[in-house]
Amino acid sequence: MQTEGTSQGILGSVRALGAQLLGSLKERIELFSLEYHEQNNLLLRSIVWTAAILFTGMMALIFASLTLVYLFWDTWRIPVLAGLAILYLAVFGTLLLLFRRMRLRQPLPFASTLRELEKDRACILGDN
Repeated sequence: MQTEGTSQGILGSVRALGAQLLGSLKERIELFSLEYHEQNNLLLRSIVWTAAILFTGMMALIFASLTLVYLFWDTWRIPVLAGLAILYLAVFGTLLLLFRRMRLRQPLPFASTLRELEKDRACILGDN
């Protein structure tokens, strides 16, 4: 009779441990899903804004450049074209450096999920 009670106790403990592990896994999957959804929305918004900014900026640059070249067509056509090319190249380089710096400062995606998994690992290994 005592062996049956002991086996029920062990079986009950294993079931409780399994239920806790499944509950923890479910929470981590939900957290990952939420962070994935946030990252997906952020990416989509960034793409739309970037496309709009690029389109309007390029149209402004094209028309401003055409206006300058037209104004100086007879006298300073080549220097104006060269100056515009140098200006656009400098702006391009600056924007590229700023974009790279911004990307390096971005937090890692799914950082919360990774932190929670690390806490779980530490708890299981007894590194509290």
